[in-house]
Amino acid sequence: MITMLGSPRRTCDGVTRRETLAAGALTLLGSNFTLPNLLAAEAKKPAGTRPGKAKNVILLYLLGGAPTQDMWDLKPDAPAEVRGEFRPISTSASGVKIGEHLPRTSKWMHKAAIVRSVNHKAGCHNCLPSYTGFEGLMPDQHPRESDPPSMGSVCEYLRAGRGDMPDYAYLPCWLGWGQVFRRAGPYAGLLGRRFDPLTSECAPYADKGESPVPGKPSVVRGMPALPNTTFETDLTIDRLNDRRSLLQQIDARAKSLEGDGTIGSYDRIQQRAFGLLTASKMKACFDLSKEDPRLLDRYGRTLFGHSTLIGRKLIEEGVRFVNVTWDLFWDRVKVDYDAWDTHNNNFNIMKGNKLPHFDQTFTALLEDLTDRGMLDDTLVVVMSEMGRTPKINASAGRDHWTHCYSVVFAGAGIKGGTVCGASDARAAYVKDRPVSTADICATIYQCLGIDHESMVPDKTGRPFGIAHGGQPIREIMA
Repeated sequence: MITMLGSPRRTCDGVTRRETLAAGALTLLGSNFTLPNLLAAEAKKPAGTRPGKAKNVILLYLLGGAPTQDMWDLKPDAPAEVRGEFRPISTSASGVKIGEHLPRTSKWMHKAAIVRSVNHKAGCHNCLPSYTGFEGLMPDQHPRESDPPSMGSVCEYLRAGRGDMPDYAYLPCWLGWGQVFRRAGPYAGLLGRRFDPLTSECAPYADKGESPVPGKPSVVRGMPALPNTTFETDLTIDRLNDRRSLLQQIDARAKSLEGDGTIGSYDRIQQRAFGLLTASKMKACFDLSKEDPRLLDRYGRTLFGHSTLIGRKLIEEGVRFVNVTWDLFWDRVKVDYDAWDTHNNNFNIMKGNKLPHFDQTFTALLEDLTDRGMLDDTLVVVMSEMGRTPKINASAGRDHWTHCYSVVFAGAGIKGGTVCGASDARAAYVKDRPVSTADICATIYQCLGIDHESMVPDKTGRPFGIAHGGQPIREIMA
C-alpha cells in the first residue's frame, strides 16, 4: 500500500485533496487476454490497419487549460470580450493562422496539424480523459487502481521486461506535485502499478529576487532528476549487489505466501530501481552538463525547457513514450502561481510568460529532432486537459471550458499543414467535426502502430478497450 500524507489542499475548482491514497497492483488474469496473446494480436493486425509511422511519442502537457482562442483558434471578428488582445498571424502552412505570440511555431505549421474541435463532458481539470480517452464522470480527480490505463502505460505493458530502458517516462514530477494534489490520468490503473511511468523529481525555483504573485508568475527554473539514484557514501557496487540478493530472498519467501500478484509488481519496480543506480544510459539522459550551451539556450534554461531536452534524449535511447508537463507549483514553492490556469490577467501572463517560453521550447524540440533525423520517427503532441471560456471575465481572465478546445500534432504519421474540425464564431462550441479525447488517443495509438481496438485485461480478466471506442483522426494522418 502507498500512503500520501499532507494537509488538505484545494485547486481553483474547489476539489479537496484526500489525506491518503491507497494504491495496489492488480493481477493480470484471464485466459484469452494475457500479454502474450495481446502481443500476438498486435502482430496480426486486421487488413486495412495503417502501419505505425512513429517509433515514439513526446507529449507536451500544458496543465491548467491552455487558451485555444489566444493560441490556435483566434477569432478576430468576434466581439472584443471574446477575441481578446491578440491577433492571428500567417504561418508556413497556407491558410492556417495562429496567435501572434507564437512566431517561431508559425514557421513549423507545415509540419503540424491542429484539431480545433476537441471536447468532453468529464469535468474541468480532469486529466483522465486526455491521457486515457475515458470520459466518464469520476467522484474526484485522484487516481484509482480501477482507472483505465494511460497511453504510456499501455506502451509499457506491451513491451514489459524487454530492454533495459523503460518504455514510459514522466517529467519533471508526478502530475499535480506542485499543488500537493496527485491527479489521475498518467498511470497504469487497472493494469497494475508496475506499468506506471518512471517519474523524475524536481526542485523548481524562481530567479533570485523574484516574488511572484497571482497574475504575475515567475519563470520556473530547475532540472529534473532521476529519483533515488545516488549512492550512500559507503555503498559500493558489491554491497549494492548484496542488498539485491537479500531482497530477492525476502521477496521469494513473500511470493510463496502470497499468490495475488501484488508482490510481483513491486519486484519489477525494485528491479528497475536497482538497475537505475548503475544504468549509465539513463543517467546520461538526465545529465545536461555535457550538452552544448547553445543547445540549452535554444530549448530555454527553464524547467520545461530542460525537461523537454531530456525527453528528446530519452527517446533517442529507446524510451517509447515521454511526457513533459508544464505543472503548477504554488503549494510546494512560490513560483508560477497560474501556470495555464489563467482566471486572472490572462493576456499579460500569456504574452509575458507562457507563450514565449512554450514557443521557444516547442520549436527547439522540432528543430532538434529534424537536425537529428528523428522527426520522421517521433510524434509530438501538445495538449491540455481542457480549454478556456470564450468570454473574458471581469478579471481579464478566461475560466474553465471543456466544450471546445485544440490539440496539436506534429512529426511522424501527421499530415503537416492541416486543420481538422472547426469551432463556432466565438470558439465556444464545436461547429464541425467533433473530436473526443478517445479519438485523440486512438490517433496516437495508430501513429505508433498499436491497433486502437486492442484490449487489455481488467482485474477480473475481462477485456478492456484501450481507446474507449475512439477512432483515429484520418484527416490529419499521413
